[in-house]
Amino acid sequence: MSETLFERLARLLPDGRGVWIPMDHGISGYPEKGLERMDEVVDSCIEAGADAIVLQKGALSHHFERTGWNRFVCHVSVSTKHAGDRAGEKVRVATAEECLFRGATGCSAQINLGVESEPEMIVEMGELTGEAIALGMPVLGMVYPRGPNLIIADDDNTGGVAHAARVAWELGCDVVKVPWPGDAESFAEVCSAVPIPVLIAGGPLGTSFTELLGIVEQAISVGGAGVCMGRQVFGTEDPASHIRALKAVIHDGESASDASGRLG
Repeated sequence: MSETLFERLARLLPDGRGVWIPMDHGISGYPEKGLERMDEVVDSCIEAGADAIVLQKGALSHHFERTGWNRFVCHVSVSTKHAGDRAGEKVRVATAEECLFRGATGCSAQINLGVESEPEMIVEMGELTGEAIALGMPVLGMVYPRGPNLIIADDDNTGGVAHAARVAWELGCDVVKVPWPGDAESFAEVCSAVPIPVLIAGGPLGTSFTELLGIVEQAISVGGAGVCMGRQVFGTEDPASHIRALKAVIHDGESASDASGRLG
């Protein structure tokens, strides 16, 4: 008997929270630190108890066949750094049915708000959520307010992040990944904008992992559901210790200072 949407979502977000590790970066640009030893890193993440790993479809097939693990999420949006002015334009390369066939438990797509191709990305997200709900597959929406045409209202303390979360929810996504808006007060507004779990990305460039744990602690304290965080995990020498530290904060309620002691 096929699993329901709620059963799959509960597996990816036990207790409603999650440590998700995206490793779809190699299609955008390569070399990418950590992904040259991807089998080792994926195995390390699984062993350490990651709740989900987000991969492009070819990599997902490889790792599903290799491990049999049942918490992969297939990311269907692609662009590369070579596309010039269109590098921010994500195109869809898989259906929800293909994701399921390849062994995925959920699927994922991206919208970059404020870029010229935003309308096309919105259409593709809407099509994906329509396909996925018929199959009982949860959808992660990665939505980023980042394009040159972005309009931020004067009274928007979140810098467009609350709107990004709202876009994902209203298009039918079951989980949303957004950037950290800068502080707990503004992130509380993001979480209150939608009734679906909100995961944060890897934080501002240059942020140390210890600082990032502090951000994660703040996010959880105001209603966040966890992280969808890539380079800060797979790009390190010891991904497993970073996952264990994140799990301690997100699932076990440890302080960031205590959890940082788990780092290798």
